Amino acid sequence: MRNLLAATFALAAFAAGPAAAAPPAVIVDETKVVRQEPPPHGAIGMSTAYRISDAVPNRTMEFRKRVLHVGAAIGPHPIAHDEVYYVLAGEGEVVSDGVKARLTPGMAAYLYTGAVVGIRQTGAAELALIISYPVVKP
Repeated sequence: MRNLLAATFALAAFAAGPAAAAPPAVIVDETKVVRQEPPPHGAIGMSTAYRISDAVPNRTMEFRKRVLHVGAAIGPHPIAHDEVYYVLAGEGEVVSDGVKARLTPGMAAYLYTGAVVGIRQTGAAELALIISYPVVKP
């Protein structure tokens, strides 16, 4: 039976033809893509942005690290894709369609397409987070 299964998988792979080779991995050093800028969607305060996926050609997703300085926020804005905010350090308050929740290190907010979302730094320390979402083609 095991040989029959192996032969079936081998035949299916042969019939499908050679698999397209994936492009090589892109390695991004965050120190090469860092810049100081106001956060998006309202320019509330200042932040350190690590635009990691900007260095990746033909990408299908965004992957960014952002550190919101004390008092800073990514203002409420509608999203046309699912989005994730993952907290690395500090404390923050995320909002999704008017519903607020506190986030601390190790917590993630999964935000859905069509919601109006934002996040602000709270507490004494800066809020470091990863933000990821798919690239939406026009």
